Amino acid sequence: MPNERLRAAMAVGGWTYNALADQVEVDPKSVERWVNLGRTPRRATAMLAAKTLGEDVHVLWPALRQSRPARAVSPELVALYDQRADVPVSTFVDMLTQAREHIDVLVYAAVFLHEAHPRLNDLLRERAADGCAVRIAIGDPNSVNVQQRGQEERFGHGTESRCRIALMHYRPLAGVPGIEVRTHATTLYNSLYRADDQAMINAHVWGVNAYAAPVWHLRRSGEGGMFDTYASSFNAVWETATPVREG
Repeated sequence: MPNERLRAAMAVGGWTYNALADQVEVDPKSVERWVNLGRTPRRATAMLAAKTLGEDVHVLWPALRQSRPARAVSPELVALYDQRADVPVSTFVDMLTQAREHIDVLVYAAVFLHEAHPRLNDLLRERAADGCAVRIAIGDPNSVNVQQRGQEERFGHGTESRCRIALMHYRPLAGVPGIEVRTHATTLYNSLYRADDQAMINAHVWGVNAYAAPVWHLRRSGEGGMFDTYASSFNAVWETATPVREG
């Protein structure tokens, strides 16, 4: 089918086949095929032609929007849960128990872990004693973002209160060799629970409490994947966080 968008763009600018071909260094017959047969040029050539015409390359050649074949499912996705409440607490506990090198937790509060598994602190101490680096980042109850989250979830001061409870749970770990506890004031887009090359990602949905939002279970399969994206996000937040003193 003819590329009418390209034809119109050329007409508006007074471009002939020969003139556009000279600018992008192709044969005029190639430009003619782009227009009349709907052929799609190579990406670099298309981008140069679009720039010459003053148009968006994806408007002229929509087929270039997909730079590589899409995968139906990421190879790093182990499981997808409709909401966090569907994930057995034992899944979190088992994952943390198996960790040998890294445990990272980034949340606002997540007091459900201590409520459902009272030995969580003992588990983390045991992991640290075996050489596992444990980093816990919880929400600063006095931060604007934590307070705003409570308003958005129609939870009032509940979010702040739960952050204070989380701090009470984790403070005894401050100063334990191998364990660091910090508070952060960032906008939390996802809660993250990492154990070595596995991670549970609890997505946050505006106006919805975390327990009712989706969770995806990831297992790292190589560099540059979804897992690494979230791991890098954790590190960025960690750099902004404030260490919790022993108390």
